Amino acid sequence: MTDLPADALPGFSSFTLDRCDDLRADAAALNALIASPEARLILMRGLDPVLDGSALARAELPHDARAEDYILLGKDASGAPLFAALAHGALPHGGQFAPHVRQMAASLSPEELGLYGAARSLVDWHARHGFCAVCGAPTQAQRAGWGRRCGACEAEHFPRVDPVVIMLAEHEGRVLLGRQPRFPPRFFSALAGFVEPGETLEGAVARELFEEAGIRVRTIRYVMSQPWPFPSSLMIACTAEAEDDAIRLDEKELEHAFWASADDVRAAFAGDEDAPFLAPPPMAVAHHLLRHWLELQG
Repeated sequence: MTDLPADALPGFSSFTLDRCDDLRADAAALNALIASPEARLILMRGLDPVLDGSALARAELPHDARAEDYILLGKDASGAPLFAALAHGALPHGGQFAPHVRQMAASLSPEELGLYGAARSLVDWHARHGFCAVCGAPTQAQRAGWGRRCGACEAEHFPRVDPVVIMLAEHEGRVLLGRQPRFPPRFFSALAGFVEPGETLEGAVARELFEEAGIRVRTIRYVMSQPWPFPSSLMIACTAEAEDDAIRLDEKELEHAFWASADDVRAAFAGDEDAPFLAPPPMAVAHHLLRHWLELQG
């Protein structure tokens, strides 16, 4: 799946910058990058992108810019360094993909969307980690914005990614789809859930399907993944074979679930008004997971 072109990948999956890991702890190199006339700042309004057509808006850095106030996102193909500004003060909760952000993100090219996803996750992480989780003292950004350090106990903190499994259970040529009450009308998607401590990906797939829909599965297979910066997850898409098709719904998690046939999925992708559900959009890994399954049906 990694050989697919950028426009065939889920949203936020096409981060193309050189991440410059070797420069993050080099103060002299960072100062030189900050002072470089090619350096550019990715503009954001809080956690929202600022657009310039199908690209993120960019600006020159202030003449008195200090490396400790910025995140080095990396260098683009021309070698120009790109930065994001560390937020000062509280930011709105970053866990939801708000409709206006969804509309803005849909207008970005795959590469720009990947860049925005990385910038958003990092800016949000810094805003949430201003104090040490060990002793409670204030922390300061380090490693070009890819970490924080406590000045009191010297504990180091690094950006974390939360793994989430998203999966299609299959039974006799059909796949299980579900919806939460907050979903738009007729919208259904693959079931999903966070991986818990001490759990494998396969264990999380099996547990979530059983907890949410009462489905026991076997033969779990990895398909693809997607960074999801709301606030900072990694969606890990899988398929699994269901032992039976008896659904026992956890109504605290799901409003409804049903088994969709290949024809149902084709109709949803075609935008057929008579389709039994609305398909996830191409930005979502669930869309690509359904297409992957459909291709296997022939």
